[in-house]
Amino acid sequence: MEKNQVKDFTTMPQNDMQIRLAELKDIVSITEIYNEAVANGVATFDTEEKSIENRQDWLLNRATYNPVLVSTIEEVVVAWASLNSWSERAAYNGTAEVSIYVHKDHRGKGVGGYLFKELMREAEKVGLHYLLSRITEGNQTSIDLHLQNGFSVIGVMHEVGFKFGKYLDVTLMEKIIQNQK
Repeated sequence: MEKNQVKDFTTMPQNDMQIRLAELKDIVSITEIYNEAVANGVATFDTEEKSIENRQDWLLNRATYNPVLVSTIEEVVVAWASLNSWSERAAYNGTAEVSIYVHKDHRGKGVGGYLFKELMREAEKVGLHYLLSRITEGNQTSIDLHLQNGFSVIGVMHEVGFKFGKYLDVTLMEKIIQNQK
Protein backbone atom coordinates (compact mmCIF):
# COMPACT_ATOMS: atom_id res chain seq x y z
CA MET A 1 0.00 0.00 0.00
CA GLU A 2 1.29 3.47 -0.87
CA LYS A 3 2.22 5.79 1.96
CA ASN A 4 -0.82 8.13 1.67
CA GLN A 5 -3.32 5.47 0.68
CA VAL A 6 -5.87 4.58 3.38
CA LYS A 7 -6.81 0.94 3.85
CA ASP A 8 -10.45 -0.11 3.36
CA PHE A 9 -11.61 -1.53 6.68
CA THR A 10 -15.04 -2.69 5.55
CA THR A 11 -14.11 -6.02 3.98
CA MET A 12 -16.51 -8.25 5.94
CA PRO A 13 -19.95 -8.84 4.42
CA GLN A 14 -22.15 -6.43 6.39
CA ASN A 15 -25.11 -8.83 6.51
CA ASP A 16 -23.07 -11.18 8.75
CA MET A 17 -22.98 -8.54 11.47
CA GLN A 18 -25.50 -6.50 13.44
CA ILE A 19 -24.69 -3.22 15.20
CA ARG A 20 -26.91 -1.91 17.98
CA LEU A 21 -26.87 0.03 21.24
CA ALA A 22 -25.31 -1.95 24.07
CA GLU A 23 -27.59 -3.50 26.67
CA LEU A 24 -26.93 -4.92 30.13
CA LYS A 25 -26.94 -8.43 28.63
CA ASP A 26 -23.75 -7.43 26.75
CA ILE A 27 -21.71 -6.51 29.83
CA VAL A 28 -19.92 -9.84 30.20
CA SER A 29 -18.72 -9.73 26.59
CA ILE A 30 -17.82 -6.04 26.75
CA THR A 31 -15.82 -6.68 29.92
CA GLU A 32 -14.02 -9.70 28.46
CA ILE A 33 -13.03 -7.82 25.31
CA TYR A 34 -11.83 -4.83 27.33
CA ASN A 35 -9.92 -6.91 29.88
CA GLU A 36 -8.08 -8.74 27.10
CA ALA A 37 -6.94 -5.32 25.83
CA VAL A 38 -5.87 -4.31 29.35
CA ALA A 39 -3.83 -7.48 29.83
CA ASN A 40 -2.28 -7.80 26.39
CA GLY A 41 -2.30 -4.50 24.53
CA VAL A 42 -1.81 -0.78 24.65
CA ALA A 43 -5.16 0.32 23.21
CA THR A 44 -5.94 1.28 26.80
CA PHE A 45 -3.60 2.56 29.46
CA ASP A 46 -5.64 0.82 32.15
CA THR A 47 -3.35 -1.67 33.88
CA GLU A 48 -5.96 -3.42 36.03
CA GLU A 49 -8.86 -5.41 34.64
CA LYS A 50 -12.43 -4.18 35.24
CA SER A 51 -15.11 -6.13 37.09
CA ILE A 52 -18.54 -6.93 35.69
CA GLU A 53 -20.04 -4.62 38.33
CA ASN A 54 -17.73 -1.78 37.29
CA ARG A 55 -18.75 -2.14 33.64
CA GLN A 56 -22.44 -2.32 34.58
CA ASP A 57 -22.12 0.99 36.44
CA TRP A 58 -20.16 2.41 33.50
CA LEU A 59 -22.95 1.50 31.06
CA LEU A 60 -25.84 2.58 33.28
CA ASN A 61 -24.38 5.98 34.19
CA ARG A 62 -23.73 7.36 30.72
CA ALA A 63 -25.33 10.48 29.28
CA THR A 64 -27.48 10.09 26.17
CA TYR A 65 -24.75 11.78 24.11
CA ASN A 66 -22.23 9.11 25.25
CA PRO A 67 -23.64 5.90 23.73
CA VAL A 68 -22.05 2.46 23.60
CA LEU A 69 -22.53 0.29 20.51
CA VAL A 70 -21.89 -3.42 20.07
CA SER A 71 -21.22 -5.48 16.93
CA THR A 72 -22.67 -8.97 17.00
CA ILE A 73 -22.30 -11.97 14.75
CA GLU A 74 -24.95 -14.61 15.33
CA GLU A 75 -25.91 -12.68 18.50
CA VAL A 76 -22.38 -12.93 19.96
CA VAL A 77 -20.69 -9.60 20.79
CA VAL A 78 -17.45 -9.41 18.80
CA ALA A 79 -16.66 -5.70 19.28
CA TRP A 80 -17.85 -2.60 21.05
CA ALA A 81 -17.34 1.14 20.70
CA SER A 82 -18.23 4.15 22.81
CA LEU A 83 -18.36 7.92 22.76
CA ASN A 84 -16.98 8.90 26.14
CA SER A 85 -17.34 12.15 28.02
CA TRP A 86 -14.17 14.19 27.61
CA SER A 87 -14.66 16.32 30.71
CA GLU A 88 -17.23 16.85 33.44
CA ARG A 89 -17.22 20.60 32.68
CA ALA A 90 -20.46 21.58 30.92
CA ALA A 91 -18.78 23.46 28.09
CA TYR A 92 -17.36 20.14 26.85
CA ASN A 93 -20.77 18.44 26.51
CA GLY A 94 -20.48 18.49 22.70
CA THR A 95 -17.11 16.72 22.85
CA ALA A 96 -16.52 12.98 23.13
CA GLU A 97 -13.56 10.64 23.05
CA VAL A 98 -13.84 7.63 20.75
CA SER A 99 -13.08 4.12 22.01
CA ILE A 100 -13.32 0.93 19.98
CA TYR A 101 -12.35 -2.60 20.99
CA VAL A 102 -12.55 -5.71 18.81
CA HIS A 103 -12.35 -9.26 20.14
CA LYS A 104 -8.91 -10.70 19.37
CA ASP A 105 -10.41 -13.43 17.14
CA HIS A 106 -12.20 -10.86 14.95
CA ARG A 107 -9.48 -8.29 14.34
CA GLY A 108 -8.52 -7.61 10.73
CA LYS A 109 -11.87 -8.84 9.37
CA GLY A 110 -13.65 -5.51 8.86
CA VAL A 111 -15.66 -5.59 12.09
CA GLY A 112 -14.00 -2.44 13.41
CA GLY A 113 -14.55 -0.57 10.14
CA TYR A 114 -18.29 -1.11 10.11
CA LEU A 115 -18.58 -0.39 13.83
CA PHE A 116 -16.57 2.82 13.48
CA LYS A 117 -18.80 4.09 10.66
CA GLU A 118 -21.90 3.42 12.74
CA LEU A 119 -20.32 5.16 15.74
CA MET A 120 -19.76 8.26 13.56
CA ARG A 121 -23.45 8.21 12.56
CA GLU A 122 -24.39 7.89 16.23
CA ALA A 123 -22.18 10.88 17.13
CA GLU A 124 -24.11 13.02 14.64
CA LYS A 125 -27.44 11.62 15.81
CA VAL A 126 -26.82 12.55 19.47
CA GLY A 127 -25.61 16.03 18.49
CA LEU A 128 -21.90 15.87 19.24
CA HIS A 129 -19.69 18.53 17.66
CA TYR A 130 -16.11 17.36 18.33
CA LEU A 131 -14.58 13.89 18.50
CA LEU A 132 -11.15 13.10 19.91
CA SER A 133 -9.06 9.94 19.85
CA ARG A 134 -5.82 9.05 21.59
CA ILE A 135 -3.97 6.23 19.82
CA THR A 136 -0.91 4.55 21.29
CA GLU A 137 2.21 4.15 19.15
CA GLY A 138 2.38 1.03 17.07
CA ASN A 139 -1.31 1.04 16.19
CA GLN A 140 -1.18 2.25 12.60
CA THR A 141 -4.36 0.29 11.84
CA SER A 142 -6.30 2.49 14.26
CA ILE A 143 -4.77 5.66 12.85
CA ASP A 144 -5.71 4.55 9.32
CA LEU A 145 -9.26 3.71 10.45
CA HIS A 146 -9.62 7.19 11.93
CA LEU A 147 -8.23 8.83 8.78
CA GLN A 148 -10.70 6.87 6.67
CA ASN A 149 -13.49 8.30 8.83
CA GLY A 150 -12.52 11.95 8.53
CA PHE A 151 -10.17 12.41 11.50
CA SER A 152 -6.97 14.44 11.34
CA VAL A 153 -3.76 14.03 13.33
CA ILE A 154 -3.32 17.03 15.62
CA GLY A 155 -0.20 16.01 17.50
CA VAL A 156 1.79 13.47 19.46
CA MET A 157 2.17 13.27 23.22
CA HIS A 158 5.65 11.82 23.68
CA GLU A 159 6.28 9.13 26.32
CA VAL A 160 3.00 10.00 28.07
CA GLY A 161 2.09 6.47 29.22
CA PHE A 162 4.08 3.66 30.80
CA LYS A 163 2.93 0.10 30.11
CA PHE A 164 4.71 -3.23 29.67
CA GLY A 165 8.00 -1.76 30.85
CA LYS A 166 8.32 1.18 28.49
CA TYR A 167 7.13 4.72 27.90
CA LEU A 168 4.77 5.07 24.96
CA ASP A 169 3.80 7.94 22.66
CA VAL A 170 0.16 8.74 21.94
CA THR A 171 -1.11 10.27 18.69
CA LEU A 172 -3.99 12.72 19.10
CA MET A 173 -6.64 12.82 16.39
CA GLU A 174 -9.75 14.96 15.98
CA LYS A 175 -12.88 15.28 13.90
CA ILE A 176 -15.23 18.24 13.89
CA ILE A 177 -18.76 17.30 12.92
CA GLN A 178 -19.98 20.08 10.64
CA ASN A 179 -23.74 19.64 10.59
CA GLN A 180 -24.47 21.06 14.02
CA LYS A 181 -27.33 23.33 15.09
